[in-house]
Amino acid sequence: MNKKLLVSALLVGALLLSVPALSSAFGIKGFWGSNPGYGSMGQGMPMMGSGMVGPGMGSGMMGMTTGGGVTLKEPVNQDKAKELVQNYLANTGLKGLSLAEMMEFDSHFYVELKEDQTGKYAEELIVDKKTGTVSPEIGPNMMWNTKYGHMGMMMGSPAGTPDKPVVSPGEAVKRANDYLTQANSGETAAEPHEFYGYYTLHTMKDGKVVGMLSVNSSTGQVWYHSWHGNFVGMEEADGDAQGHDMGQNHNQ
Repeated sequence: MNKKLLVSALLVGALLLSVPALSSAFGIKGFWGSNPGYGSMGQGMPMMGSGMVGPGMGSGMMGMTTGGGVTLKEPVNQDKAKELVQNYLANTGLKGLSLAEMMEFDSHFYVELKEDQTGKYAEELIVDKKTGTVSPEIGPNMMWNTKYGHMGMMMGSPAGTPDKPVVSPGEAVKRANDYLTQANSGETAAEPHEFYGYYTLHTMKDGKVVGMLSVNSSTGQVWYHSWHGNFVGMEEADGDAQGHDMGQNHNQ
């Protein structure tokens, strides 16, 4: 067997073996085979679809994280979070990427990066408010991202060109809404953001953003981001604020 393929196979095997423990830690309640299914709502909604996946422990740069992990005197605010993201891009050597959107939750900021050249969404990051640590988001960003995630790196990307999505943006919205309806969450899916290998969609309730989920663009599998907590506010790269301005409580 080719040495590179052997290493890739071993890494994939290790990731799959780690899924049950990691999924439990992050509040994801089960795994399903060929038939869609749902588990206990528990700490967060489960995922639906075929195959077995779960959050990993790395990133598009195979686990690159920046920040000291020490609690800061003052929590990270919006401006500081943007600065930390720029430092992350410089330190990891990820070129040609820009901040496209930032969402604030109770304990962290969620960031979407876009490719400058293509305009396509590239990677999802988390900025911890207490420590200032910047790291790739768990879940689809690690396991489904065919260019910047685990699979992309193991298969010789990020320089490669991933296949065209099988699931269209419209189909992604439909699958997301079908999932939310069956999960009885009272949420609906908004416009999809297309990443390499999947879409991420905000979820809405009573006309307000409350969370997000992802849809695999090859299999149609749905994965709810159950780890974010309460939504506070959001700002896009053009400065357009959704809900309330960043730093203000969304429910006020």
